[in-house]
Amino acid sequence: MKVIETNVAISANGKNTHASLECQLACITTLSDIVANKEIIAIDELGLILEEYARYLNYSGQPEVGDEFFKYLNDHQYYAQRVSRVEITPNNIRERGFDELPANSMDPSDRKFLAVAIVSQAVIVNALDSDWHENMKEINDMGVKVTQLCPDHACKLGMRGI
Repeated sequence: MKVIETNVAISANGKNTHASLECQLACITTLSDIVANKEIIAIDELGLILEEYARYLNYSGQPEVGDEFFKYLNDHQYYAQRVSRVEITPNNIRERGFDELPANSMDPSDRKFLAVAIVSQAVIVNALDSDWHENMKEINDMGVKVTQLCPDHACKLGMRGI
């Protein structure tokens, strides 16, 4: 099971991104494989992840692969064999953001992905956001794994392999 960070779909679209062509291809391949292999994607019941996707992606599924993935996810969100919808509980605790999270230093906009990954025991897939690498120890201590599709972008020099 996987949680897909928004930047993966944005990079797959190849527009408004600083992703290299190699990174864009990795994102395209990953999203295409997820759909083709009918892998289960985890999202939240509240719709926070889909809401974020909607700010950057097209519901019509066109013209790019990231848009196609978003449409697929939206169309299959109530089909449990494709999408796992998990409950997460937002809170006003600045250091946490969600009841499911311990105190953490993650960017508040990334915490929904982390909370969903904890509840669903899914792997987070990231392309460009360096926060996932910078906070890797903290994330691993929560029992969450992160797949870095584009380590040249997401992992700062000198920190790779940590």
